[in-house]
Amino acid sequence: MTRRSLVGAGLGGAVMAGTAPGALAQTSPAPGAPPKPGTLTTAPSSQMGLSPRLTMHAIDNFHGTPGAGMACDLSIREGDTYRLIKTVTTAPTGRTAEPLLVDDAFKAGRYELLMHFEAYFRALDVKLPTPNFLGLVPVRFVIRDVGQRHHLPILFSPWGYSYYRGS
Repeated sequence: MTRRSLVGAGLGGAVMAGTAPGALAQTSPAPGAPPKPGTLTTAPSSQMGLSPRLTMHAIDNFHGTPGAGMACDLSIREGDTYRLIKTVTTAPTGRTAEPLLVDDAFKAGRYELLMHFEAYFRALDVKLPTPNFLGLVPVRFVIRDVGQRHHLPILFSPWGYSYYRGS
């Protein structure tokens, strides 16, 4: 069994001890079910030569695809609370159509990107427990140097996530 077939079956990199070959064969989606996410069809473009900015990339580890169609709320911390700057939806690449922050909007500060994981997986008809383990997930980070580009790759599944400052 290949990793690709495990991912297609929704098992990511899981090891299945004692599973007969072919036991996890993909089945056809139920009639009327929403389509499963597709693979990336275009290569990412280079960020070389672009002005400083904040960008993000949602990566769906559950399906092994870009996290297309996820709502995300970007906020900045002011005092003891976060103030909403904008709400965006990820494109088919898992990225946003435009940078989250660029030019005059790109400022030093404490930020939160609120990821709508539960709504994303429900829209894809993933069977989730009630209540789900992860619903709205805050990704918090600090921008100190506005002379640099900041990129947030966010890898996620219905049960976990990780993020880091990419390049």
